[in-house]
Amino acid sequence: MSISDLDSDRPPEKPRRRRPEAYQQGSTVRKGRRRGQAAGEAAGAREMALVDDVEFERTDSYYGRPVVKAPPWKGPIAAYLFLGGLAGGSGVLALGARATHRPAMRRNARLVSLAAVGAGTVFLIEDLGRPERFLNMMRTVKISSPMSLGTWLLAGYGTISGVTAAIEVDRMTGERIPLGVLRPLVQATEAPLALSQAALGPLLASYTGALLGDTVVPTWEASRRHLPALFASSAAAATAGAALLGAPVRENRPARLLAAAGAAGDVVSMHRMKRAMHPLEAEPLETGRPGRLLTWAERLTIAGGVGALLGGRSRVIAAASGAALLAASALTRFGVLHAGLESVKDPRRVIEPQKARLAARRAAGITDDSITTAG
Repeated sequence: MSISDLDSDRPPEKPRRRRPEAYQQGSTVRKGRRRGQAAGEAAGAREMALVDDVEFERTDSYYGRPVVKAPPWKGPIAAYLFLGGLAGGSGVLALGARATHRPAMRRNARLVSLAAVGAGTVFLIEDLGRPERFLNMMRTVKISSPMSLGTWLLAGYGTISGVTAAIEVDRMTGERIPLGVLRPLVQATEAPLALSQAALGPLLASYTGALLGDTVVPTWEASRRHLPALFASSAAAATAGAALLGAPVRENRPARLLAAAGAAGDVVSMHRMKRAMHPLEAEPLETGRPGRLLTWAERLTIAGGVGALLGGRSRVIAAASGAALLAASALTRFGVLHAGLESVKDPRRVIEPQKARLAARRAAGITDDSITTAG
């Protein structure tokens, strides 16, 4: 044993205790059982319970714990889902306004597109925690990953939106931006950039639906075929709402039509999605906080769509309808996000829909499509 000068500073060690009596009794029991004694013999009455009695509230999981782990997504991701849809829809509307010679609507749509994609990127990076994580996602391109493709889509769309918005700002300031000899070149790219922005806009607005559906979260996974359409319709409604708020009444006819179409698509997509899901998978969309958010989203969507279509010639009604549509689109994203996070808390929402689908396949005579359906 080595001794140093620091040993004098150490507190004295307590003497080691003997093994607890319960441990010795347990050893006696084990020895007795090895000799062929029954479980109730050899001091079995002296055994101790190692785990407290557990009451299972849900018998379909281990100790009632969630079967699926919830993703660490919170409010910033919901804001990104909303702003991404608004940015993508505004790019499409900007092309339509340019083609129909509505300069105020075109300018507002392009500025809204840049502001939305910029703010959405900030919220995405906020959720990631560190900015370099966003750059790390761009190291590769994975065709089968909605997240990988979405990162590149967001970067490309943001770049295009920046150039088109700069062109509008240059016009607004009387060509005072110091572009120099680059001004004719930048202006020559306006048409192809507008087409590219309109082509990428629907993808940016809807890819987040595919991203959520690509997870194993019960409510999202069950709605994977309908979420992209729902998000696209909601994005159209939000885009029309922003246009109704900013565009002059004389130019807002395309926005009014888009508002009606987006509102109708939003309501129909939501109801079709719920009907296609197992009742337990659809339950988070109709109950609790997510249910309240989505209920108000539907009410505001209908009110905004009807108001825009019938009263859009009034500046006050157009602005109120636009605000209602923007709020409805945001509530839809937050409601869907929280519904998914809520769905993982009940293991029944994972197990019972799987059992129902398995039973349906077996009832249809399908018993050889995978190992899980074997008889």
